[in-house]
Amino acid sequence: MSALAHALSGRRSAARVRLADVVLIVLGSAVVALLAQVSFRLPFTPVPITGQTLGVLLVGASLGSTRGSTALLLYLGEGAAGLPVFAEAKSGLALLATSSVTGGYLWGFVVAAFVVGWLAERGWDRNFGSALGAMLVGLIVIFSFGCTWLTVALSVPAREALELGLYPFVLGDLLKLLIAAGLLPLAWRIARPQRGRLRL
Repeated sequence: MSALAHALSGRRSAARVRLADVVLIVLGSAVVALLAQVSFRLPFTPVPITGQTLGVLLVGASLGSTRGSTALLLYLGEGAAGLPVFAEAKSGLALLATSSVTGGYLWGFVVAAFVVGWLAERGWDRNFGSALGAMLVGLIVIFSFGCTWLTVALSVPAREALELGLYPFVLGDLLKLLIAAGLLPLAWRIARPQRGRLRL
C-alpha cells in the first residue's frame, strides 16, 4: 500500500470513529431524554421522581468520561433550547438556573456521567460489584449537586433540603443503580467501537 493510500485509509478510519462518537453522544442524550419522561411526583417534594438517573449512569459507564459528559451537556443544551426533553416534557433555560429546584440535579448529571465514565475507564465496570460502586459514586455526585442547589433555590437549611431532595429518592435510585449495572454489558456492546466500527 502506498503512503498516500495508507494516509487516506487512516483518515477514513478516523472519520468513521468520529462519526460513531457523534452518533453515540446523540443516542446517549436521547436515552436520558426518553427516561426523563418516566416521571411522577410525590406530594411532599417539589422534585419529581424520574428515570433520568438510570440513563445518566448507563450513559456515563458505557460511553466513558468524555463522550458521556458530552452527551449530558447536549441533553442540557437541547432542553435549554426549548426541546421538551426534561422531566414532564419541560424545557427552558430557567430550569438550569439557581432558582430552579431541579437545576442542581441537571448539572449534576454532567459531572456524574464524567465521574462514572472515568471510573469505568479505569476498570470499575469489569464486574457487577465494582460497576455498582462506580454508579453509587455517580448517585452521590447527583444528590450532592441537587441538594446543595435546593438549599439555594428554596432558601432552606441543609436538613430540609435532604428531606425534600434526597430521602424520598434513596430506595428508588438504589433500584435504578441495580438495573443500570445489570444493563451495562448490553450497553457496552452497543457503545464500544472496535477498530473504528461499532460492536453490535
